[in-house]
Amino acid sequence: MKALVYEGPGSTSWKDVPDPHITHPTDAIVRIDTTTICGTDLHILKGDVPAVQPGRILGHEGVGTVTEIGTSVSGLRVGDRVIISCIKSCGHCSNCRKGLFSHCLGEEGQVGTGWIFGHLIDGTQAEFVRVPYADNSLHKLPPGVSDDQAVMLSDILPTAFEIGVRDGRVAPGDVIAVVGAGPIGLAVMATAGLYGAATIIAIDPNESRLARAAGFGATHTVNPGNPEWISEVLALTDGAGVDVALEAVGLPETFEMALRLVRPGGNVANIGVHGKPVELPLQDLWIRNINISMGLVNTNTTPMLLRLVAQQKLPAGKFATHHFALDQIMDAYDTFSGAAETDALKVVLSRTPHD
Repeated sequence: MKALVYEGPGSTSWKDVPDPHITHPTDAIVRIDTTTICGTDLHILKGDVPAVQPGRILGHEGVGTVTEIGTSVSGLRVGDRVIISCIKSCGHCSNCRKGLFSHCLGEEGQVGTGWIFGHLIDGTQAEFVRVPYADNSLHKLPPGVSDDQAVMLSDILPTAFEIGVRDGRVAPGDVIAVVGAGPIGLAVMATAGLYGAATIIAIDPNESRLARAAGFGATHTVNPGNPEWISEVLALTDGAGVDVALEAVGLPETFEMALRLVRPGGNVANIGVHGKPVELPLQDLWIRNINISMGLVNTNTTPMLLRLVAQQKLPAGKFATHHFALDQIMDAYDTFSGAAETDALKVVLSRTPHD
């Protein structure tokens, strides 16, 4: 089969590799029908994730068709159309029983690490992928949910909802600020209404992304290139600061922006993947009674989010702005990494040409 192989920082190749095969009775083999590229993949290419070794097939998001199942797989059949969760879940360890799939204690990949696709085992940017713990790591798709919609449930929608909205303690009537209107930030805006956010402020220097934000739930937009940007935000909060500030970029300066915006007693939710240390000025923060949360998605809300997508309650399909054939993946990476110029949100790669 063909797959995108990581060759070291700054280098990948689309080449022939051996087909995956069942190695454990809980495995399934899935033919990739649709996959996409994540900002985390770009972090890998920058060398920010040293655990990813040369020779690894990249990718942790996908929708596909089950082609083979292990002898212990009971909830799936060959031919089932499925979402591949970005997080493994053995389903029976102490962490999985608590819904902490991000720290699944199953031995696949690494004990205590849930994110393994394209990280510690071969991933989804390929023609086929082996999925461990298939009964718990795959989600059967109902009729009527398109691949464009479904692939957003592999990672960005549960990440934004769980690590942003839920862990950030968004509550009915809240004023929230989302720093970064890329795919994750827009997914926060799209899901913040589930917990009743009243005012959703999108903050981004890219005017095109700000223009899109209203379609994902933003009520106001602010460009931080304006010297008065903080005053613009505070004017929407009676000067108190936002109830929840959500960082959705992964840079020291954007995390600092979130800290500056939150009111006393408020919450800062860090969603971005950081490749550099961030200074935490505790000497100023401790007296403000704020809570700071961060983490890796568990994907334990994926079934609920899937039901909402199936009922057209979430604009999942809107994230797909560019389409490529799977063998055009090098072009897709160029488009996604140059999002400021290409206006890309999520690039979608398909086994068959997109209509």
